[in-house]
Amino acid sequence: MTTVIAAIRTAVFYLLFIGQTALVAIIIGIVALFAGRTRFTWALAQYWCWSNVQLLRIIAGVRTEVTGMENIPQGGCIIASKHQSDWDVFAIFPHTGRPAYIVKKELMNIPFFGWAARSLDCIEIDRKKGSEAIPAMMLEARAALDRGCRIVIFPEGTRKAALAPPDYRQGIVRMYTELNVPVVPVALNSGLFWGRNSLIIWPGLARGRFLPAIEPGLSPEAFAERLSSAIETHTDALSLAAVDAGITRPIDAALAQRIAAARQRAPAS
Repeated sequence: MTTVIAAIRTAVFYLLFIGQTALVAIIIGIVALFAGRTRFTWALAQYWCWSNVQLLRIIAGVRTEVTGMENIPQGGCIIASKHQSDWDVFAIFPHTGRPAYIVKKELMNIPFFGWAARSLDCIEIDRKKGSEAIPAMMLEARAALDRGCRIVIFPEGTRKAALAPPDYRQGIVRMYTELNVPVVPVALNSGLFWGRNSLIIWPGLARGRFLPAIEPGLSPEAFAERLSSAIETHTDALSLAAVDAGITRPIDAALAQRIAAARQRAPAS
């Protein structure tokens, strides 16, 4: 019965989420064609994020908690977040000042959505080109920093299942090395409730945490190690805390195996 109720709530949420996302993208996209970025379109983007958090809580039963904003430095920086669901996009957004999200090219080519995204400082990356796409991305990132943006990137390039083994790409390392600004890691556990390929959104408390910034100037190897260690250690901690508190999502064999592996990785208390 719990699964049936969660499935119905998920269907209602998706209906409203997809519907309002399309409407907001059309409005912002049309305005962007004629006027570019405006106070109205920025307010509409902020509304989209806020309303999605509310819809997720009221309809699907997923509450949102984001902490650690004091770790975001003043001025330009890169925010490098774990990515497990769409929650990560609109839950992080309100705390980033003027964000410039790194977005895959396929999304930027969608009519209205792509126009809206460009007007809101999004930076496209053509993942099919691999490392050849990085110089173009870097030029756009520098321009965004000059406009007063904070760069927001998902270093693994795609959503990952909760507690899945990490797979960090080289783009974040190149960006850290060349842009010479602090990087703020972000850990989260949203995938336990809104899974990558799950047809059901499960009630619970999705938590995100901005971690202490990594200062510029480290070697690429040292930076990559610190970033991965910070994000993965705290993501494991947030996830295991949720599991220990009790989650409504059924724990299948694959998830049970990942939970066991995370417990083995956890530092001794």
